[in-house]
Amino acid sequence: MTIVAIQTWSEGNMHTTRTIPGLVATARTTKRACGWPSLIVAALVAVSVAGSRVAAQPAANAPAARAQQVDAIFARFDATSSPGCTVGVGVKGQRVLERGYGMADLEHDTVLRPDAIVEAGSVSKQFTAAAVLLLARDGKLSLDDPVRTHIPELPEYGVPLTIRHMLTHTAGLRDWGTMADLGGWPRTRRAHTHAHALQIMARQTALNFTPGTDWSYSNSGYNLAAILVSRVSGMSFADFTRTRIFEPLGMRDTSWRDDHRRIVRRRAMAYADARGTFTTLMPFEDVHGNGGLLTTVGDLLTWNQNFVTHVVGDAAFVAEQERTAVLSSGVDTGYGLGLYVGSAGGRREVYHSGATAGYRAFLVRYPAEQLSVAVLCNVTSANAERLARQVADLDLDAPPAPVPGASVTLAPDVARARAGIYRQVDGPQVLVLNEADGALRVSDGPVLSAVSPTAMRLGNATVEFGADGVATRARVSGASIKPRTYERVPRATPTAADLRAFAGRYRSDEADVSIEVVVENGALVVMRAPADTMPLTPLYADAFASDLGTIRFDRGPRGAVTALRVSTDRAWDVAFVRQ
Repeated sequence: MTIVAIQTWSEGNMHTTRTIPGLVATARTTKRACGWPSLIVAALVAVSVAGSRVAAQPAANAPAARAQQVDAIFARFDATSSPGCTVGVGVKGQRVLERGYGMADLEHDTVLRPDAIVEAGSVSKQFTAAAVLLLARDGKLSLDDPVRTHIPELPEYGVPLTIRHMLTHTAGLRDWGTMADLGGWPRTRRAHTHAHALQIMARQTALNFTPGTDWSYSNSGYNLAAILVSRVSGMSFADFTRTRIFEPLGMRDTSWRDDHRRIVRRRAMAYADARGTFTTLMPFEDVHGNGGLLTTVGDLLTWNQNFVTHVVGDAAFVAEQERTAVLSSGVDTGYGLGLYVGSAGGRREVYHSGATAGYRAFLVRYPAEQLSVAVLCNVTSANAERLARQVADLDLDAPPAPVPGASVTLAPDVARARAGIYRQVDGPQVLVLNEADGALRVSDGPVLSAVSPTAMRLGNATVEFGADGVATRARVSGASIKPRTYERVPRATPTAADLRAFAGRYRSDEADVSIEVVVENGALVVMRAPADTMPLTPLYADAFASDLGTIRFDRGPRGAVTALRVSTDRAWDVAFVRQ
């Protein structure tokens, strides 16, 4: 067996290649247009290996052609002046490509090799869920155990909250990192530990919703799961997963960031990208299980293959991990135990994305096609999911199916008629739709596409408007969420006297923080020690947008402001009482 690694350079450009057993690497030189320096492209060329599955691939997907196509996808990262990505492709149980682009460490001019160790963000969750499943198979717990059976520090909420709820994001647990952020200590600013995370969760007097009735992504459940595995197994979470998952599978380059100070050889640094200006953005914390997996694209491909070969677990184990949760309303969430399970272009796919500090990750597999793609990046500007899907498309035979009804054209004034502020009727969320150049956007973000005269699509969700096309109400439905109804409300224009009524000091024991609301230059501002100042933008009556989230003020029987409530995607209705 031959394994060859080639590192190729040009002025300002580079990439590294790691071949697979049975392949050799060669270098081929091409010229840039307009007199730019030549770019040396490393191409994988298959040798004649009897019985090689790679050699049997169609010509369009032969290793050399695939490598060049993948190079084109990652071209913008192929430089010595920027961080980048690693990518791995597995076909029918064989690793057919592993490549690296960009730099692992800009300070020390270290190249991002294909075997670089990169943090996988929430891709890590499937490993945590697998550890819990192993304990269930050992008879040491049940997925339907109340969480407090194993972690009694959690409050008693008066409703059943199980391990399964926790792992499928249907528990309603507020995200501990969001709560830490409200308290002025967002992740990357403090070396949080599991003790910190558990302390924050133990302070929460309310859930986002009754367990099993809705879906809200929360890291809290997975940090609790890591704590639970340690308590039930009698081993550290890191040791349990190493002995029961990583070592049996031969994942020699995989471990947990359970001590961020530990030296990890070949680890890529993480960076924030502000329009080409890079600064380090590392996860200086020890919480893990929700994320924190240090790994390589090669090891991730090995893990994906376990869903076929069952070295760890068996077919029933895989089926349990991939079984998606169904809400009490009958909505299928599309989320199993640490895995999204769905379809794209008529193909079944199992996947998860990840983002921690400056790291970005995506791992996907297509079971019927026996195709896996792993992408790990060390810069915030990398869209690992988009890159991985582009790579996957090189091996998928049929193009993705078009979105039904996506070509519906609406009159130019429809977007203007539907723009406005929509308040959730049965919850704390706010939907802000803005019109720009005839298109309807969510705030200043993604554009909604029309799928019928009364419905528009936003990702996997559908926003439905009244039959007359005039938006007095909107209904949002889609994967992972129960249908939610929003009513259109007028934008508030508070007077100076109105603003003064909100001024005061407010305290949240759940976030363990006090804030001041003051009027400055005719506008409301939130001040939080030691030096945070955040403006409030009026939404509807008594509600404002802010960097904290949506802020809604409560009034007592006589109309006096008594409290404010902060809502984000992952923490709903966090109360701050006026002092």
